[in-house]
Amino acid sequence: MPKFIAYQRVSEAGLLPAVMIYGPGIRIWHWLSALSVVILAVTGYFIGVPPPSAIGDTSTLYVMGWIRFLHLAFGYIFALLAVMRLWLVFAEGGISHQLFLPAVWRKVWLQSFIRQIQWNLLLKGPVRYIGLNPLANIAMLFMFVIPGAIIIVTGFAMYAEVTGHDSWQYALFGWITVLFGNSLDLHVIHRMAMWVMVWFAMMHIYIAVREDILSRQTVISTMLSGERQFRD
Repeated sequence: MPKFIAYQRVSEAGLLPAVMIYGPGIRIWHWLSALSVVILAVTGYFIGVPPPSAIGDTSTLYVMGWIRFLHLAFGYIFALLAVMRLWLVFAEGGISHQLFLPAVWRKVWLQSFIRQIQWNLLLKGPVRYIGLNPLANIAMLFMFVIPGAIIIVTGFAMYAEVTGHDSWQYALFGWITVLFGNSLDLHVIHRMAMWVMVWFAMMHIYIAVREDILSRQTVISTMLSGERQFRD
C-alpha cells in the first residue's frame, strides 16, 4: 500500500516529486459515482418530465419502465457507493477524510481558501496542493456530499410510498414523508438537490481541466493513477 500524504500547500515544501494520494478504492468510487450521477440525473429528469408517447405496443416498448428501472437501480448503487466512501475513510486513510472534514481550524487552510478564490478569479497566481485545495473541499462538501445525502434519503422515502408500510424502506425512511407533510414537497427537495449536483458536476469538470493546464499539477490523471505530479 502506498504512503498517502494529507493536506499541504506545495509552496510550503517546495516543488515535490510525484506523490501517491488516492488509493484504488477512492478512484473506483469516483468514476462509479460520476456514472451514477449522470444516469440518475438523466432518468430523474425524464421521470419528472416524461418524453412524448412512442407509437407502438406499450408492452414491447416499455420506455418509462426502463427509465424508472435504471433510476431505481442506480439509486441503490449511489447509496451503496456513499457507504463505501465512508468506509474508505478508515480503510485507505490519507486524504480520504478531507471530503467530509475540511481543516477549517488550521490557519493555513483559511489563508489558502482565500488565496484559491483569488486564483479562481485570476487575481493571483496558482497555489499547488497535495490533496484537495480548500475551495474545492468546501464545494464538494456543500454541493456533492450534502446534496447527495439528501437525494439518498428523500429517494428512499419516495420509494417507501411504493413498497408499502410493511417494507424496510418505509421502516427506515417513512418518517421523512411525515416530516415534510406531503409527497410533493419531498419530490421538490429531491429534484433541487439533483440540480445542485448537476451544477457542481459542470463546475468540477471545468475547474479540473483548468487546474491541470494552468496550475501545472495533475488533477484529471490523478483520479486514474492515484498519483499527483507537479510540472515546471
